[in-house]
Amino acid sequence: MTIKEEALRRLDNLTKPKGSLGDLESFAVKLAEIQKNPLPVLEKKAAFIFAADHGITEEGVSLYPKEVTYQMVLNFLAGGAGINVLSRHLGYDVSVVDTGVSGDFNDKRIINKKVAPGTANFHKEPAMTELQLKTAMDNGKALALSAKEKGYGLVSVGDMGIGNTSTAAAMLIAAGFRQEEIVDRGTGINETILEKKRRIIVESVEKHSPYKNPLDIMRTLGGFELCTMTGFILGLKTLGIACVIDGFPVSSAAYMAYLIDNSITDYVFAGHKSKVIGHITVLNKMGLKPIIDLNMRLGEGSGAVIGGFLVELGSRIMNEMASFESADVSRSETDEENY
Repeated sequence: MTIKEEALRRLDNLTKPKGSLGDLESFAVKLAEIQKNPLPVLEKKAAFIFAADHGITEEGVSLYPKEVTYQMVLNFLAGGAGINVLSRHLGYDVSVVDTGVSGDFNDKRIINKKVAPGTANFHKEPAMTELQLKTAMDNGKALALSAKEKGYGLVSVGDMGIGNTSTAAAMLIAAGFRQEEIVDRGTGINETILEKKRRIIVESVEKHSPYKNPLDIMRTLGGFELCTMTGFILGLKTLGIACVIDGFPVSSAAYMAYLIDNSITDYVFAGHKSKVIGHITVLNKMGLKPIIDLNMRLGEGSGAVIGGFLVELGSRIMNEMASFESADVSRSETDEENY
């Protein structure tokens, strides 16, 4: 009997009609397969926020100045951001990772994986060197190993980086998506800036084409936080740790990981459907169904921790709900419904 079959048998033997908890049951089964355990357990959860600056902001494609990246990292460390509030109440540890912020932090709580203080402006030159890309990817895989050593059974992935929706869109368009279904307002830019953003992204993609593979896309158009996420997601899959991805920028990193290894989707949950137009397009391409849809577009991993909490509820149902035998409850005669 496979892990999936054992997990389904366990669920069907609980005091409820078969399948009556819907997607919560599906989450539990997927988690069981990830953990290779028909009774999956989540003792510890972590929210990883990857931060970096982007040279493409020099082209005026964002509403906010790049200094906001640094300022928001300080806010994360102070516990004042949306992701901090959600994580506190949903039981996540928060880890803030500096992968390329333009500014240094004298705070031992931050995980220093800085490749450089921001990428180059990919409208003019490749975003990073081959060595920088390798460093970012290796840093991500090392972080996955650290998550394993700390006993995390579920990890959410969030982002912070002014300009990273442009970076994410450029990578995805280079990977074959149409710009009409990918480029959006990001932080809320007006129509004039949006048109400029579209032009800059399309010109940049054309400038660096053709692309040999996903690594070439990341090197020329990527961001340090997104490339580190790609390595992180691939590393989590190798280690058998469930991963919940957040919104549009994170989905672009997940898609690069998907192009490298299609099987990563067996280990990944889509935390939510972002209000950013390109997000659901990318999720559909990977065959991932978003757990929630609350019209959110904050980033930071906010949708991932909410979605991940529902995954945890599925596992708790599996482990804590009584069976028919233990509760001395009669089954239905047809077994189509249990009561």
